[in-house]
Amino acid sequence: MAGRSGMRGGSQTSVRSRIMGAVAVGVLLGCVCAWLYPYGLFKSDPNVERRAVSKSVAQVGSSECESSERVKMLKADFVALSEKNSELKKQITELTENLRFAEQGKDNAQKQFLVLGERHKAGPFGTVKSLRTNPTVLPDESVNPRLAKLLDSVAVRKEIIVALANSNVKQMLEVWFTNIKRVGIPNYLVVALDDEIETYCKENDVPVYKRDPDENIDSVAKIGDNHSVSGLKFRILREFLQLGYSVLLSDVDIVYLQNPFDHLYRDSDVESMSDGHNNMTAYGYNDVFDEPAMGWARYAHTMRIWVYNSGFFYIRPTIPSIELLDRVADRLAHEKAWDQAVFNEELFYPSHPGYTGLYASRRTMDIYMFMNSKVLFKTVRNDAKLKKLKPVIVHVNYHPDKLPRMLAVVEFYVNGKQDALNPFPDGSE
Repeated sequence: MAGRSGMRGGSQTSVRSRIMGAVAVGVLLGCVCAWLYPYGLFKSDPNVERRAVSKSVAQVGSSECESSERVKMLKADFVALSEKNSELKKQITELTENLRFAEQGKDNAQKQFLVLGERHKAGPFGTVKSLRTNPTVLPDESVNPRLAKLLDSVAVRKEIIVALANSNVKQMLEVWFTNIKRVGIPNYLVVALDDEIETYCKENDVPVYKRDPDENIDSVAKIGDNHSVSGLKFRILREFLQLGYSVLLSDVDIVYLQNPFDHLYRDSDVESMSDGHNNMTAYGYNDVFDEPAMGWARYAHTMRIWVYNSGFFYIRPTIPSIELLDRVADRLAHEKAWDQAVFNEELFYPSHPGYTGLYASRRTMDIYMFMNSKVLFKTVRNDAKLKKLKPVIVHVNYHPDKLPRMLAVVEFYVNGKQDALNPFPDGSE
């Protein structure tokens, strides 16, 4: 037993000795390798590393160059887009202005419709109705604050009767406003063209407005005859329309028998009485022109209508209405012409080469309600049935003896004197 124990102890000592020897040899070999190969056994080639680093640097440099060029290109694109955007904004602004003012041109109808609303498909046959009533302008009180304040106190529902007068028509003016008061019309105004008329209106409790001094107008206003004064109204009325008021323009040789505002349609830019004396001449007819020398084609059909009376018309505050006033006033300032002729030419002449017509809607008033003196003295007073009708107004426009005929109209229609119109001839004999 003792012998076996001794053998086991000797064997274990031998194993330890061998392990320790192996460790010592390993440490020694490690020290030798560390001394011989300080950078390791698998050291990379410096040239390869330099080439790799150079390549990497080159790639970075190339990338930076490409980025720089890309930035320059993007900046150039941005500048180009900005310029294009500015140009588009300018074009949009110009188009907006064109649509806003609805300037006339080949595509005016389309532009005007775009201003007024969306486009719509045409409805079934017989149901399509075109636009007749243009929108009113936005009132601008800065045009004439004093007049704006006066109209605000006198007008009714933004409507007013306006008459221009100087001292030459003082007697007719009295008949004019006396009958307006008798009918009970509150919304009327006299534009006094001289101090005498202004004072006269104030003394008779008549709403009156006297314009600020204007050298271009005052000389005509104070001493001008009826036709000269008539031409001024187109310039003066412009301010009323700019302020947003509809005006029933009236000469003073008119007798009021009913309130005209109860008999207006208000569906057009201009609603005017006619110089026509029957349905054909007032409302239009197909007139055949005969030229025998043309043989088979000797007959040419024409459309005719007698002119509107520029001494009594209702005008709404629309762009076409204001353009009408501008056109007439401009022509009268540069031409020796009759205001009524110019008024009708601008209303009716169509567009043609070298001329752009006015696109204003218009309506002819009932000739037996808004009666001219030719209708009264030539037709109505000689017809038992027509004599029973009571017109809205009678305009003594066809006869020079205005005051006595105005007084006779009052006697006939107001006082019931049936023979009051008899002393006067049909015409101006």
